[in-house]
Parts: sequence; structure tokens; C-alpha cells
Amino acid sequence: MNDSATTRSSLLLRVRDAQDEEAWRQFVDIYAPLVYGFARRQGLQDADAADVTQDVLLAVNGAIGRFDYDSERGSFRTWLYTVARSKLNTFLARRQRQCQGTGDTSAHELLKEQPAPEDADRRWEEEYERRLFTWAAEQVRGSFQDSTWQAFWQTAVEGKSGQEVARRLSLTVAAVYLAKGRVMARLKEQIQQVRDEE
Repeated sequence: MNDSATTRSSLLLRVRDAQDEEAWRQFVDIYAPLVYGFARRQGLQDADAADVTQDVLLAVNGAIGRFDYDSERGSFRTWLYTVARSKLNTFLARRQRQCQGTGDTSAHELLKEQPAPEDADRRWEEEYERRLFTWAAEQVRGSFQDSTWQAFWQTAVEGKSGQEVARRLSLTVAAVYLAKGRVMARLKEQIQQVRDEE
């Protein structure tokens, strides 16, 4: 995958072209797990969360051609969150109508358990940040030797000391921190490209 800033146009512009399979693959890699996780946190089972995720992706596909970025109205991520909440509410309402005849209150319970909007907004943003980091790590992992990646991962993610990691990997402490810095720089670049495209 060529991610250079000079050859890569905005992902949101590229997904407007249904024929750009690479753009859609990247879009789904980044955003589908975010939507799926949101649906699961709202109490949906695996298959139901997958259905809601599919509904959101279909809605995005149908609307992306009309989506115009306006910083005053919010980010793409905020718009996507609104779509996800809407599709979740539609799913729950449909399920509630189907369950009314049985006396089943599970849909009512799901609605009661939903976090307050501010908490849900915060959780959406936190999950987005985690998903974006995971995606970026997957993208850049192959660009580094295993010892370089392990030096980064063990110090930055697992929180181990540079001395401990240096001992484990048979590197100098300076080499561990140099490796960590190289990977961090590449991750930041990858993440910034996605943010710029939003």
C-alpha cells in the first residue's frame, strides 16, 4: 500500500468512487470495527452488531457523495457517530416492535442501559482513537524489523523500562529508544494522514 502524501488523495473523496476498492477496504478497516464496537457496547449480540455495522456502512455509501465537510458543523467522525446512533436506534425500535407481543422487555432494558449522551460521545472518541492506533500499527508493522517493533511495543504499549527491553532484546538502551522514536514517528505520520483526510 502506497501511503505517501503526494500520491494519496483524501480517503473521503476516494470512497465516493465505488470502484476504488482500496479506498473502501481502508475505510472499512478503520471505521467498521469502531461502529461494531459501539453497537456491542450498547448490548447488542455479535450478529446484531454486525447487522447495525452493515447498515451504517450502507448509509455512508449512499450519503458519502453528498457529504461536504464543514468544520463548523463538525467532523466526519461526528457525522459517522450520528449515523451509527441513528441506525442503532432504528434497530432497537424495530426489535421492540417485534418483541411487544411476547412481553419481552430486553429492548426496553437495552434502551435504559445506554450511557448518557456525553458519556457515549466520549466513549466513541476514545474508541476511535484506539481503533485508529490499532489500524496504523497494522499498516506500519511490516516496515520495521522485529527487534525495532518489539522495542517500540514493549516500551510504548506495555510500559516496560528501556533497560528491561534492552536486556531482553540484546540491544543498548539508546538503540531501544531510537527504535521507539522511529516507530512512533511513522505511526504519527500514518495517523495524521487519516486525520487530514477527515
